[in-house]
Amino acid sequence: MFRAFFFKSLFFFWYRFLFRQLKNLIGFHRSVSNNSYVFPTQFKYQKFPSLLNRSNLNDHTLIFEVENALLKSSSLFPYFMLVAFEAGGLLRAIVLVLLYPFVCLAGEEMGLKIMVMTCFFGIKADNFRVGRSVLPKFFLEDVGSEIFEVLNRGGKKVGVTNMPRVMVESFLREYLEIEFVVGREIKVFCGYYIGLMDERKTLQALEQVQEGKGCSDMIGITSFNKVLDQELLSNCKEVYVVSEGDKRSWQALPRELYPKPLIFHDGRLALRPSPMESLAMLMWLPYAIILAIIRISLALSLPYKISTPLLIFTGIRFTTSIPKTKTSHNAKSNGHIYVSNHRTLLDPLYISFTLQKNLIAVTYSLSRMSEILAPIQTVRLTRNRDQDAKMMQQLLKQGDLVVCPEGTTCREPYLLRFSPLFSEMCDEITPVAVDSHVSMFHGTTAGGLKCLDPVFFLMNPVPVYTVQLLDQLVPSQPQINDDDEKEGSRFVTANDVQRQIGNALGFECTKLTRKDKYMILAGNEGIVSTKRSGKS
Repeated sequence: MFRAFFFKSLFFFWYRFLFRQLKNLIGFHRSVSNNSYVFPTQFKYQKFPSLLNRSNLNDHTLIFEVENALLKSSSLFPYFMLVAFEAGGLLRAIVLVLLYPFVCLAGEEMGLKIMVMTCFFGIKADNFRVGRSVLPKFFLEDVGSEIFEVLNRGGKKVGVTNMPRVMVESFLREYLEIEFVVGREIKVFCGYYIGLMDERKTLQALEQVQEGKGCSDMIGITSFNKVLDQELLSNCKEVYVVSEGDKRSWQALPRELYPKPLIFHDGRLALRPSPMESLAMLMWLPYAIILAIIRISLALSLPYKISTPLLIFTGIRFTTSIPKTKTSHNAKSNGHIYVSNHRTLLDPLYISFTLQKNLIAVTYSLSRMSEILAPIQTVRLTRNRDQDAKMMQQLLKQGDLVVCPEGTTCREPYLLRFSPLFSEMCDEITPVAVDSHVSMFHGTTAGGLKCLDPVFFLMNPVPVYTVQLLDQLVPSQPQINDDDEKEGSRFVTANDVQRQIGNALGFECTKLTRKDKYMILAGNEGIVSTKRSGKS
């Protein structure tokens, strides 16, 4: 009897809860369709498509919602999942996935507070870099091209969000060039987030927006299922409403239209972690670890001719391209240099697979674990030009070298500046264009454990590697004994190799360096002290 009463009460509780939510949603849409929504009376209410034809937006201040008007998807779960996994770890990510049903049932505001508490509680505030190094890539891929075109024609631009400001501010300011961001602050105690949010400081933000010249007329851009802050709306003369149908028709913002190119980003997750994708990833993890161990064992224990087909059988996709003109070795040269761009720590290994011979890999930084597991000889460079030159000349007497002059990996279709040291080591150089693709985990990191980079790459179900050996290049040697001309010749050769690899891959060449990458992603120069050498 008690059990029947309990289930009956539980049924009526959820029935009333869901019925009330449905009733509120229907009433909201009816009020919008009748243009009788509780907006202030001093502005016009219009639908978003009519804003696309406005030509005088440069004289207005545009106030828009980030999650409901700028992004194509209204779901916030993927961004909080990225915070949970990248900043909090695997256990926190599992907890967030388990709590997702309660997030959906609790309502928008309470669900948001649950996700904030789960993702931020106990995270050190000073070390939180996910908002700058991880999230911008996923935000940019979710921006609608149509709404960006509108914002690009506006005067002052104000982004309003219910998410913590630390998650969205870098994306809006640095990549979309939004001047003002109105978000919520997370409370901090003894330097750690406690998972509770303050309310938005709307009045202070309005005072900042109204300072300066022009753009006094404000236009609000909101959505059907969410209303902008009433304090912000009360200052708008017009409000345009975005429907879900509008957002579904939007195209993703092309990479070439980004105001600032996305060259660097960090984090292990390569997929957009929606609830279903996150669940699939967590279910795949136990099998992924076993598969990675099998792949590493095959690469370490078997010869190339045997291990290569077996690795392909485990799911690795490996494509090679060798020029018809064979590499010719100069009799005066003891060894040959293969110059490659840098995608993962496995680049030298895959080049060895392509050539079916052992190479000596010289790198600028390598973890002790990677050195132990590497099936080919690896040698660290000291970043002292004279010492490294002598070391490479000695290694060339032992065999062929492979070097990645970028000094660090780059995931996006860009090439960093090539260090010219290799150009004076050997008379003949073979450029090698390397590319890799993953579907679940990135095999590189700037802020995590580098020793796990190969493991994460091999944990992907079907990792793809492409190696293209390009035509051999002979460095130009100046005829006169002029140090300045020799120095210039070194850089010309390095730039030629960079350009040749970039053309083969369709990548854009840049002048950015390893230091630039680590200052953006990790807040340091990417140099780790080693006790063994006593240098950094």
